[in-house]
Amino acid sequence: MQQKHVEELRNKYLKNPPEGITSNDIKNMSDEDLLDMDYFINEDEFEDDEIGEEGFYLF
Repeated sequence: MQQKHVEELRNKYLKNPPEGITSNDIKNMSDEDLLDMDYFINEDEFEDDEIGEEGFYLF
């Protein structure tokens, strides 16, 4: 399952690499590096889902 997800991400970023990264960089990335890159590119989306959740907050 994870391998399929990694290949989908690799194909997505090969077609449209993020700024500062080339298609060749994407080809040579390890699966873990690719997943990390995708997480950091999209981390704002993950944080928005957590707004309003009950829990402990530091102010």
